Amino acid sequence: MKSIVLVKQVPMVSAMKLDPETKTLRREGVPSEVSSFDIRGLLKALELRDEHGGEVVALTMGPPQAEEALRYCLALGADRAVHLTDRAFAGADTLATARTLAWACEREGYDLILCGRHSTDAETGQVGPEIAELLDIPQVTGVAALTLDTNGQTLRVERETDSGFDTLDCPLPALVSATEDLAPERFPRKAERQAAQEKPVETVTASDLSADLARFGAAGSPTWVESVQTVEDNRESRVLEGELPEQIDTLVQALLARGLFGTWTDDGTAGEKKVRSADLEPGKAVWVVAETLGDTLRPVSFELLGKAVELSAQYSCEVGAVLIGSGLDAHIAPLAEYGADVVYRAEDARLACYDTDLYAALLSRAVQAHKPQVLLLGSTAIGRDLAPRVAARLGLGLTGDCVDLEVDDQGRLLQLKPAFGGNIVAPILSKTTPAMATVRPGMLSPSQPVSGRQVRVERLTLEDDIHSRVQLVSQTGADAAKAAALDAADIAIGVGKGIGGPENLPVIEQLADVLGGVPLASTRDISDLGWLPRQHQVGITGRAIAPKLYFAIGIRGAFEHMVGLRKAGTIVAINIKAKAPIFKTADLGVVGDYAEAVPLLTEALQKAKAER
Repeated sequence: MKSIVLVKQVPMVSAMKLDPETKTLRREGVPSEVSSFDIRGLLKALELRDEHGGEVVALTMGPPQAEEALRYCLALGADRAVHLTDRAFAGADTLATARTLAWACEREGYDLILCGRHSTDAETGQVGPEIAELLDIPQVTGVAALTLDTNGQTLRVERETDSGFDTLDCPLPALVSATEDLAPERFPRKAERQAAQEKPVETVTASDLSADLARFGAAGSPTWVESVQTVEDNRESRVLEGELPEQIDTLVQALLARGLFGTWTDDGTAGEKKVRSADLEPGKAVWVVAETLGDTLRPVSFELLGKAVELSAQYSCEVGAVLIGSGLDAHIAPLAEYGADVVYRAEDARLACYDTDLYAALLSRAVQAHKPQVLLLGSTAIGRDLAPRVAARLGLGLTGDCVDLEVDDQGRLLQLKPAFGGNIVAPILSKTTPAMATVRPGMLSPSQPVSGRQVRVERLTLEDDIHSRVQLVSQTGADAAKAAALDAADIAIGVGKGIGGPENLPVIEQLADVLGGVPLASTRDISDLGWLPRQHQVGITGRAIAPKLYFAIGIRGAFEHMVGLRKAGTIVAINIKAKAPIFKTADLGVVGDYAEAVPLLTEALQKAKAER
């Protein structure tokens, strides 16, 4: 079996610093590394080769210095390395990158293509699904486990979802994207690194792939970056003084003053909402792909509708909600109440469970038929899988993982995309219509619902010629509602290794109950140890959340976790170590043993809640 592993050299995000004078990120002296998820894909490919035979080819696209990433892969055991390098590739967005890599994979030949679920600098996860679409092969994203059948024709994969795990059968050839669980971490020995320096690396240029150089780089990209804005982290970093009971009392008073158990102080409107004109411009619409989890609509669907209503006022057009699945009756009224003017309903038993082939074909045909101006999806496990597949099929620009959307003075949709762990935000524009984006849950505010609001319902049909290539075998996982709760929670509690072990979680859960049954979040260490499900992991390899109040309990404060909290309101740290990094990136800090501090805090909050 021949596997191609796509790798990307990225700057070590935690080492990047903001220049206080130029307000730009300093890249000089920042070491580079191969994106960690890509390495997990490589290690799994090496396992498959050792078990079933075949060849593993590491492939990257980048400037000359990216050759070091390939040599690292050779040191780990890759058989060959291919470097796509040419000035023509410069400035490529995800679709132009995917096109180039797809042509290279076609040129090379393959049975299986592996890549990371996303790169640790851009964090979009778009390139893999776009490559799969351009090659017309099945995909499975977010793969945590993978085996090959004895005939070497079918993969049995375990896909991580927002509510648990799906087990699927996927025929070869195929593309899969790796999570950190796909293969055990391993590092090359010194001798292996030295030997890799002597191995050949094949160089491929643009003209080796296509005579039409306009298909590469910036020229072949349907999106472009308008500018780059740095983001400064302005936390209070205030460590409370006094003995532990005094610290807890001061903390509770500070939280009550900020709106705990009442109205949050930052809940005022940012300005008057624009009202849509009664004269809607024909041929324009802002679409939202609504998403369900279990038997309810996900909160991100209402957040997207709130932004869609705002955008539709500026475009003088209607708001459409696309609803795909089975048993959809109960969801139509809420979509109307939160702003949808029309619901495009695709009801079919074959759509009861998410399927990339079926959903991508249905949504693509709907877009072609109705031609919306804007198409928005949540940056969820499903949204990240579906949106790039549709974008590549329709040749559309896609901005993934946005934190906001705006309309500029020329009527263009500015898609605000964070990168490098949230250190910068880049407004991105699309050359294609519809402008397409996925948005992180928790970043936007839903509109106030209007009870009894009427909506037009139009039917979308899943044609008989659409077939699924990947078969669902089983589904397992935690309660769907709990997994989704972090999306829009006003309060969340983060748990780190400092609590000692999972047997101590009940102490944290008692605090969560007093706060209204708020959800628990975890660091990567906690997820790796299995104390909490992977779906609760927050950080650069997990999810981003934006609660108004976040308790970091027993959390050291590593950059990799804190980047998932860039949009959080007040961060409260409880840690026994006074010099823990968390106190520099939190607003309020309590120095003390969580085993003493948390029960005191729980009791004080219970009393304050009763008094209110």
